[in-house]
Amino acid sequence: MSTSEPFQEIEIPEQKLLRNGLRFPTILSPSTTSSPTLPLHATHSIKTHKPYLESLLLHSGALILRAFPLHTASHFNDLVLAFDYPELPYIGGAAPRTNVIGRVFTANESPPDQKIPFHHEMAQVPQFPSKLFFFCEVEPATGGETPIVLSHVVYDRMKERYPEFVEKLEDFGLLYVRVLGEDDNPSSPIGRGWKSTFLTQDKTVAQQRAGELGMKLEWLEDGVKTVMGPIPAVKYDEVRKRKIWFNSMVAAYTGWKDERNDPVKAVTFGDGSPLPADVVYDCLNILEEESVAIPWRKGDVMLLDNWAVLHSRRPFDPPRRVLASLVK
Repeated sequence: MSTSEPFQEIEIPEQKLLRNGLRFPTILSPSTTSSPTLPLHATHSIKTHKPYLESLLLHSGALILRAFPLHTASHFNDLVLAFDYPELPYIGGAAPRTNVIGRVFTANESPPDQKIPFHHEMAQVPQFPSKLFFFCEVEPATGGETPIVLSHVVYDRMKERYPEFVEKLEDFGLLYVRVLGEDDNPSSPIGRGWKSTFLTQDKTVAQQRAGELGMKLEWLEDGVKTVMGPIPAVKYDEVRKRKIWFNSMVAAYTGWKDERNDPVKAVTFGDGSPLPADVVYDCLNILEEESVAIPWRKGDVMLLDNWAVLHSRRPFDPPRRVLASLVK
C-alpha cells in the first residue's frame, strides 16, 4: 500500500495484477493522516497533487478515487474543474446525454436492461476526449458496473490470434454508418438525434459540423444517414510507445441496433467489405476476458485515459446514476 499525502493506494479483490507489478485500476482513498472531510479539501488535494495523480494514470490507464467526501453533481463538477483540463464539446457522439451542471453530463441514458459494449469514447470520430471522468451519484441496486480493459492488451491478443484480420484493419480502417432521427430516442443506446449530435437545430450548421469531422450526411425524410470514415481502427500511443485497439468495432457490430439501424451494416472495413462475424464476437470474448469490473460505490470517481482503456456498461437494476465529463 503506497501513499502520497493526502492519498493512499488501496487494494481490492476485483483489481487485476499487471505484468509490470501494478494493479489495474489504481485505487486511491484518503490517507489516514490527512483525511479530507469536505469537498473543498478533496478538490484542493487534486490541485496540489495533480502531477502525482497523472503519473499514476500514465502507468495504469485508470484511476478510482474512493471514500472521498464527494456527494453531489456539483462536487463532481468542482473536482473536474480542479484538474484544469480543457472541456471537449460532445459533437459526433452516439449516446443520449443530458447536461446536469457545468461540465457534468449524465452518462449514456440507454435503458438499464441493455448492456453497452466496450468502446473508446468517441473512437468513431476524429475528435475524441483524451480522458473521461465518471462519478457515482447513486449506487446501483445490482449490476451496473463500468468494466474497463487495457487497449494495448486487446491489440496484442487480436494480432496474435488474427494477424491477417488485424493487418487488413490497419490497412483499411473502419467505416461507421448510423441513421439518426431528428430528436433523441432514450430507448436506444445510440439514440442521440442529429440536433443534439451536432448541437444545432439548423441543417446547414449540422452539415458544416459534420464536414469538419470528415463525416458525410445523407438527409432522409425523417432524419439523416451519417457515414464516417474510413477512420483508423488501430492507433499508436506516442506517450506509451505502443499500438492500441482504438475503435468502436465491437460496440457498433453488436450494439448499434434500433428501429433505424442494423448493427451488421453499422460498421465495415474501410473499403466497404463486411467484417467476419466470428472474429468480431471472438474480439468481444477477449475484451470480456481481459476486463476488470469494480462495483460502484456512492461517491466513487473513475478517471480513464481514453488512449489506454476501453470501457463498457453492464445492465443493472435501478436506481443508478452515474455522471460523466469529457476533456480534451
